[in-house]
Amino acid sequence: MSSLAKFVVAVLALLIVAAATPAIAAGKPCQQITKACKDAGFTTGAAKEGKGLQADCVRPIIAGTAAPAKASLPLPNVDPKVVAACLAANPQFGQPGGKGNASAAGSETAGIQPAQAVDPSAATGNRPNIVFILADDFALNLLSQSLIDKSMPNVAAMKADGATFANYFVTDSLCCPSRSSIFTGKLPHDTGVFKNAGPDGGFKAFNALGNQPETFAVALQQAGYKTAMMGKYLNGYEPGKDGPPVGWSEWDVAGNGYPQFNYDLNENGKVVHFGKDPKDYLTDVVAGLGEDFIKKNAAGPFFLEIATFSPHAPYIPAPRNANDFPTVAYDRAPPYGARPDATASQWLKQIPALTPADDARIDKAFRMRVQSDEAIDKMIGDIRALLKSLNLDKNTYIVFSADNGYHMGDYSLRPGKMTPFETDIHVPLIVLGPGIGGGRTIDQITENIDLCPTFTELGGAPRPGNTKPDGHSLVTLLHAGSGAAPAWRQLALVEHHHPPKDPSDPDVVEPNSGNPPTYEAIRTTDGLYVEYKAPENDAAYYDLKTDPLELKNIAATLDPARRNKLHAALMANANCHGADACWAAQSMAP
Repeated sequence: MSSLAKFVVAVLALLIVAAATPAIAAGKPCQQITKACKDAGFTTGAAKEGKGLQADCVRPIIAGTAAPAKASLPLPNVDPKVVAACLAANPQFGQPGGKGNASAAGSETAGIQPAQAVDPSAATGNRPNIVFILADDFALNLLSQSLIDKSMPNVAAMKADGATFANYFVTDSLCCPSRSSIFTGKLPHDTGVFKNAGPDGGFKAFNALGNQPETFAVALQQAGYKTAMMGKYLNGYEPGKDGPPVGWSEWDVAGNGYPQFNYDLNENGKVVHFGKDPKDYLTDVVAGLGEDFIKKNAAGPFFLEIATFSPHAPYIPAPRNANDFPTVAYDRAPPYGARPDATASQWLKQIPALTPADDARIDKAFRMRVQSDEAIDKMIGDIRALLKSLNLDKNTYIVFSADNGYHMGDYSLRPGKMTPFETDIHVPLIVLGPGIGGGRTIDQITENIDLCPTFTELGGAPRPGNTKPDGHSLVTLLHAGSGAAPAWRQLALVEHHHPPKDPSDPDVVEPNSGNPPTYEAIRTTDGLYVEYKAPENDAAYYDLKTDPLELKNIAATLDPARRNKLHAALMANANCHGADACWAAQSMAP
């Protein structure tokens, strides 16, 4: 922005405040909002009762949204002029950690004039754009060398032009807990989201537990980014009932989009229905909306997340791809069909052997998964072409990843997820953009809690929320080049709670697909250690150096000192909170 433009913005900001009523000027607008909330019965420290001063009253007033679902009191009426004057004086007011918010001194920041921060774009400079593409249930085997060049050539091009993380894991191999970790950078024990539904799962729990203002979207938007969320959000989100959450400038989100046709999108608060025509195929629709967002916000900076429902069951491909790859079949190499031996965990011993009918069903489902990925690949290619045509390709990061993996016949398990095996917790992460050399492989252990701090660091945004994320920014690794690798974590934590049967859950467990009991696990460079809650003392350890396919549980043969060290590392990670404590726990070498 030119000096003249900045001056005009500053003058306009001063005029906004000057034009406010005398009562606003005399009473300090931010203090007036706080007082209105207090007069309505909201108090500090009462968030659990739905009467929290900041979370349940100040933040929604500042954001211009409805009261949170958990709020037990109605919002007071506050003159929009008061809100505008408050934001002109203190753009961070009401946000976690913001100066002068309701939990701090309660007054505007001393010495900051209204004109200094009214226009976030004045400080954006040449900050990069970010496009994040998140595929649902996308397993690593979909990028096998025998498939990637034919089914996903644009993802292959991303690998050639950017960096591939060889050891990237999810905090839980289940949609909502994993996505909650991505949005906030927090482990499930800090988001409180462990399932897709119920009091500790889904969209409602994410909100009720105070995660909404803790996301990278809020931080980036406050830093001047235009932010867009498209496709799949969190399980339980209903387009007709739930509006756009705070932090998103553009919102085009579906509820039950798994069938890919006959669904509703909430488009910035308006519900739009899509039918069964080929043009209504959901992956294509969100791809088009994403391109429109990029064109509209080409001046930047922008953050765009497109979260596809593909290749999640029922694995519906675009009509144009429905007959592709007619002979492709699921890999029959071990651990496909492997049978549990005497050392296997108790839950695994209950799984019956695969039948010929299972084999045929798995092959058909895998073929459809490959076909449905073609639309994702086309979207990536189209977005890269658009960025290049707009001369944005040199200043845009593109990130491709998945919320969790997927097993299909591995260990005799029918199609599903949620286990601690590599098939379920080890997923792709490919990044290209400014300063990242092409064809690189990054071997350090990384996890989905790292994406939030990575996005905010790339965008020059402050950390979101009241506490630091549990994850660690990947920017140092991305820009390390051929220099010395920085000190890094030694393990990744996986936390999983056994979900109840819920017919409304799209991830409801089918018989024999693998629904392990509640467990905690750590994945190190050379091993996987798991502690199941039932039966008591049921543990598993797989030596990945000698047993990379995780076929032999040798926990019973571990030296007691070694076992105790693994347990101590697991407990330290399962009970850490915040960046410093979690980094120390993740840096343990059990």
